[in-house]
Amino acid sequence: MPHTIIIIDDVHPVLIQELENSGFVCDYKPEITREEILKIISTYTGLIVRSKTKIDREILDTGKTLKFIGRYGAGMENIDTAHAKEKGIICLNAPEGNRNAVAEHTIGLLFGLLNRICIANTQVKSGIWDRNGNWGQEIKGKTIGIIGYGNTGSTFAKKLQGFDVRILAYDKYKSGFGNQLVKEATLDEIFEQADVVSLHIPLTTETNNMVNRQFIEKFRKPFLLLNTSRGQVVNTKDLVTALENKKIIATGLDVLEYEKLNFESMFSGKNETLQLLTQFDNVLLTPHIAGWTHQSYKKLAKALAEKIIATQK
Repeated sequence: MPHTIIIIDDVHPVLIQELENSGFVCDYKPEITREEILKIISTYTGLIVRSKTKIDREILDTGKTLKFIGRYGAGMENIDTAHAKEKGIICLNAPEGNRNAVAEHTIGLLFGLLNRICIANTQVKSGIWDRNGNWGQEIKGKTIGIIGYGNTGSTFAKKLQGFDVRILAYDKYKSGFGNQLVKEATLDEIFEQADVVSLHIPLTTETNNMVNRQFIEKFRKPFLLLNTSRGQVVNTKDLVTALENKKIIATGLDVLEYEKLNFESMFSGKNETLQLLTQFDNVLLTPHIAGWTHQSYKKLAKALAEKIIATQK
């Protein structure tokens, strides 16, 4: 019997094409509700998700025939991977598909802040021509600290080639990756030397709220913070305090602590800390889009299809 897969989020058509060409049967139901999933999940051997639905114990236990779950993206925090493992369900993701997109977006945030591009753009469109007040900072000679040296962290480091910077990279679970461009470093070295810190780590119990007041105070000098990983890694209240006291000189965030699981709007309720954050002109915010480009949408599909096909052979 062929594997039957239910796809419960929007995906690029190439994913379905490649899976069906390899003998899988795909049911594409991007509008399906959680209640509807629970009614039919027991008839499928495969499940493909993005971020809309939390794949928890209830769904995993109901999906008695599930053999694998494919995450159309990198982060796995919306899947109870531990319980899936207990049930013998293979969990796959596709960080290779959007690592270039994330790295390029991080570069964009960095230069947008260093050169005050968004500030100057808003001013000029408002009729303000302030040349002296919008001088930028050159990246040459700065020390960039990368925390997390997986797919996106290492790709971000490659993008920095040619900018005459010094790169320090820390990864708790990797070693031996240093080269002529990147120095494998400890967190203490990053605290001591970094001018810019870029976060490329998954959301886990270890990393949740990692960048808090105590973490920030360990830096010897004021620094620029970039986060294109997960919002809950950074404590927003402590970030606002650090911006106020200029311990953090600027920040570029593609992700925010207050995001819902499906990354929908956070601005429906009153959140004083978030409102404060948006008032700083040295804060650059984007709506969790670093990993999403027209190219990565297709590359994610190809990467995930290849892994599913290889696993089930």
